[in-house]
Parts: sequence; structure tokens; C-alpha cells
Amino acid sequence: MKVLLIKTTSMGDVIHALPALTDAAKAIPGISFDWVVEESFAEIPAWHANVAKTLPVAIRRWRKNILKTMRSGEWHEFKQVLKVNDYDCVIDAQGLVKSAWLTRYISDESRRKVYGLDKDSAREPLASLFYDHKIPVPKTQHAVERVRQLFAAALDYDIKGKDCDYGIDPSRLPKVDASDYLVFLHGTTWPTKHWPEPYWVELAQQAKEAGMQVYLPWGNDVEWKRAERIADENDNVKVLPKLNLNHLAGYLFKARGIVSVDTGLAHLAAALGTPNVTLYGPTDPLLVGTYGDNQMHLESKSYPRDKEPGDKAVEPKIFAPLKPGIVWQALTSQISKGS
Repeated sequence: MKVLLIKTTSMGDVIHALPALTDAAKAIPGISFDWVVEESFAEIPAWHANVAKTLPVAIRRWRKNILKTMRSGEWHEFKQVLKVNDYDCVIDAQGLVKSAWLTRYISDESRRKVYGLDKDSAREPLASLFYDHKIPVPKTQHAVERVRQLFAAALDYDIKGKDCDYGIDPSRLPKVDASDYLVFLHGTTWPTKHWPEPYWVELAQQAKEAGMQVYLPWGNDVEWKRAERIADENDNVKVLPKLNLNHLAGYLFKARGIVSVDTGLAHLAAALGTPNVTLYGPTDPLLVGTYGDNQMHLESKSYPRDKEPGDKAVEPKIFAPLKPGIVWQALTSQISKGS
């Protein structure tokens, strides 16, 4: 059986789709998937053994100049790939108009077998107009479970009582020549999601006292400068070179433990099963938090705000109660459980 999966963005959403592929592979021997995914995340599908082909799209880039895109060879080639392949089933697991719109370009034969969320379940109800088969999936569940249920209904199998398995094959990840280290995932998009920089410095000092090396990845100039400042305060901290997603996954897989803010890479840590403590301030982890084995959520709202003078210098203030000592204790607990 050959299935086309459309799940383009974001990093966390793409990772959340992996367990559904594992479920399908266990229920339907020989099933394989082609996966339409945003070019920035095209490395992720290749980690799963049941993905035959990755079909990158560049919707984020293309929509900046629609007319130019429609005339481009890149867009023409992508449409041709969809048209020449006949699929037994097409699943849009994104539930957005931009993803549903892509189903217009698949072959006529495949177009009669397009599955997606119904108007009450999709993030954008209009997306359901593109689907032949509209599936209700309650929104009051974690995103991973919603995608698993969508696949189970589309492909007609039962997942009741089945554990969540991301299905990432470690042999597909690059080997890392390092051991006994921690990774701090300090970068994220929203300013209010950032854990205070002085807290990262103090957490690294606690790691040093425990004899642990700390690695800091980065993805842009702002993150690199922050990483350098943290490293300047601690000789046990190493700023990694700029890595692609594949190589970073290798570091996350082999780490003894990870501390992360609410970012896509935190979901990657969860998918790899590495002991991970994720820090939440303005966001709620209930529906889209890190999900899987060896994961712990710390929410700043769970800790009382004290009146220490030093708190005035802490930004964003929402994280002031979530101090490094609390995080270090949680991390060491996670590492002990995962070992």
C-alpha cells in the first residue's frame, strides 16, 4: 500500500506525525509513505523506515511571490511529481487551507481517496472542503494522539491500548564523537518563551559542579551570541558549530539529558526519547507539549513568585519563579529515571 502524507510545518507538527506512521506500519505490512514537507524540515521524514520518498515544498518561500512561483520550474516539477504517482490513499494531516490546496495537484485517481479532518476538527475549517473523506477527531487531545486517530480512521485499524512510538531509526542519524554531556536548547521564537539568560549561566555552573559538559546549539546570530555569553561564564560549556537538523538530532540522541524551552527542537528531543525537561512560561503544554518517554514539563505558573531583589533583573518576568535549582533537580531526576 502506498500513501501520500501531507504535513508540511512546523517542526513540532512534523515530528508529531511520526507515531502515526509507526502505527500504520504495524497494522498494514508493506505500507510505505511519500511525505510532502516544507524544505526546512525535509530531513525529518527520512528518519522513519516506512518513508519511501520525501517531497519537499517551499510554501513559506513561494508565497512571498505567488506569480513568480507559478511560473517557476521548481513549482512545475513539484506538480508533475504529484500527478505521475497514483496513491492508494492521501492524508492531509495539517488541516490548513495551504496544505489541503496541494491535493488539487495529485492525480485524478488519487484525488478520490483524500482524507482529512472535518470542519469541526481542522485548524482551518475551510480545509475540509478539499477532502473526499472528512474525519472527526476531538480537539481536546494532544496533537500526537489526534494524528494517530486520523490515520487509524483513514486506514481502518485500531490503536486502542497501543503505545506511542515515533519510529525513528537511530542508525539513520549521524554518529557523534562525544559522550557524557548535556544539551541546553535555549533558542526559541517568542521573546516571552525565553528562559532568562542568567538562569542558563547558573544552570551551567551547576552542571560543572556535577562534572558535566554542556553543549549549546544555535540557529541564528542572536542565539549564537547568547550561547557565546553563556560559554564565557563557564569553561564546561561548548558552543557547537552551526549544524543541520540531521547532525543536531545525533547530538540530542546521544545526550545524557536536555533542558529546553518551548521550541520545535524540544519535540525532537521527545521523539528521540532522551531525558528532557521543557520549560513553559506563557504557553500551555497540555495539547502541544513535549510528548513521549522521559519527558518532564516545568511550568512557571506552578511556582510562587517571591520578592527577592534579584528578580527585578530577570526577563521575561514570567519565568522568575522557575529558578535554576528547580530545573537542575528536575533534570537529574529525569536522567536517573532514563538510565
